[in-house]
Amino acid sequence: MELLKQRILKDGQVLGNDILKVDSFLNHQMDVQLFNEMGKEFFRLFAHKNVTKILTIESSGIGIACIAAQYFNVPVVFAKKTEAKNLDSDTYLAEVFSFTKGKTYSVRVSQKYINPNDIVLIIDDFLANGKAALGLADIVGQAGAQVAGIGIAIEKGFQDGGKLLREKGLEVQSLAIVQSMQNGKISFSE
Repeated sequence: MELLKQRILKDGQVLGNDILKVDSFLNHQMDVQLFNEMGKEFFRLFAHKNVTKILTIESSGIGIACIAAQYFNVPVVFAKKTEAKNLDSDTYLAEVFSFTKGKTYSVRVSQKYINPNDIVLIIDDFLANGKAALGLADIVGQAGAQVAGIGIAIEKGFQDGGKLLREKGLEVQSLAIVQSMQNGKISFSE
């Protein structure tokens, strides 16, 4: 998606050779007009899958998922990283490792919100090692539901996540694939 690539080049900051800081428009401050265009693109890519739910993980994927959900006219469910007194006791649970935080989380979704009749589109802001997406796909599987595909705003093509997910037979559609970030210079896959 050219609009997203241009925004990454304009406002993204490279930290080292593996961290892309896009908090000014994607995952701290959110550019809703950009999100709207990303939502339209996810709908174009996955409309034929008859999606019934969108699943993401807290917190950075929520905004993108909500905007996309308007086009699919379906609810958004998000996996919670922390236990809470108001969370149902019957939950699907998966372990995910966050590349950015360098930490493993137990994420959970109430069993009330995903069922065997659902066709679930997983959406997230970044794809690095693929662990978050795999954890969400595992939750969908625990529910007996079907994964329609995985929509990613920015994939780090130089890390193994995309390859891992695709080798497992999951359809991954990334709006921008960063091929490298050497010496502060970002290059994209075509």
